[in-house]
Amino acid sequence: MRGTHRILTTIVALLALQLGSLVAPAYACGCGAMIPTKDQRIGVDREESAVHWDGRTETVVMRFNVHGDARHAAWIMPVPSRAGVTLGDPELFDEIEQLTEPEQRDRFYFWPRAGDWPFDLDYGDGAGAPAPGKGGVGVVGRERLGPFDVARLTATDPEALGDWLRTNGFELPERLTGALQPYVEQKWEYVAVRLAPQEKDAVLQGELTPLRITFASPELVYPMRLSRLAKTSQTLGLSILAEHRMEPRSPIGGDAPEVTFAGRIERPEGAVAELAGAKPVHLTVLEQEFPYPERIDDDHHLRTVADTPYRRVEYTDRLLTVGDGIPVWLLTVGGGLALAAVATLLVVRVTRRRPVVDSGVRSPA
Repeated sequence: MRGTHRILTTIVALLALQLGSLVAPAYACGCGAMIPTKDQRIGVDREESAVHWDGRTETVVMRFNVHGDARHAAWIMPVPSRAGVTLGDPELFDEIEQLTEPEQRDRFYFWPRAGDWPFDLDYGDGAGAPAPGKGGVGVVGRERLGPFDVARLTATDPEALGDWLRTNGFELPERLTGALQPYVEQKWEYVAVRLAPQEKDAVLQGELTPLRITFASPELVYPMRLSRLAKTSQTLGLSILAEHRMEPRSPIGGDAPEVTFAGRIERPEGAVAELAGAKPVHLTVLEQEFPYPERIDDDHHLRTVADTPYRRVEYTDRLLTVGDGIPVWLLTVGGGLALAAVATLLVVRVTRRRPVVDSGVRSPA
């Protein structure tokens, strides 16, 4: 039952992320649209995705952290070709986080600061510094994954797609239908997920079990256009596993993507190896903010760039000491004072020993 609850929570999170601003304060994610039941709220604190692309096949694993009071939700994600859907490994993102931890370095300072003697009795360390059927909609497949009802669809008409979704329990706002138009024109397909909870009145909260979607693609693409429906700023964390370092061609209406890690993983293990294989692979981690989601004008199309490694560095500021923790500044100042004292004594001694010279001049009697 516990595993079922996690899975249930996973799908729900995915759902809530995409549609965001439809019912309560809307929230959207880059890859799809999440819709809670009317009069309920679901918010996605952060969208994280790990993507593997081998030049022909792309696999997207998504994880969401959600809050709110929604007990039912639905989610839809456009994909460029026929997709397979399974549950992902919850350990994947933890493993990627470990692989990309910042390098830790010490940075020393000379003069004492707050927390250092004589300002405190202790020496303190200051921390420094992811085929259409009847009516224009075709059902490619429909599977049950734990508590989730997953439908894989094709469509030649966004209105017909919206009608099918609503008729089959995927409540969808009218304005999302229009947002699907570009994908219909490009003949993309869709993965729709409906939460069918086995526990009565279960609320979708916390970290959800990841969802894994695999499809053929001649380029590395990450669907983002549906996120323009969001009413609040969006944050995307994207980890890319490919033969070379990959970066977006453009910011697509958000802030410039920031590379927080780029490097070659020589021996992938665990969930990372399950996703990308056991051969060496290049890992690139991107962070991007979308302060104004309505400005999002495209999906992320990623390209190969130079395999320049990068790892963030976190500094810990430490007082410069020697021996058993003796501050260098204290030795320096103390030594300087001692030298000054010695010099003063020498001057005094020389002055006292200096003979008095008789000029030979006498006063008249």
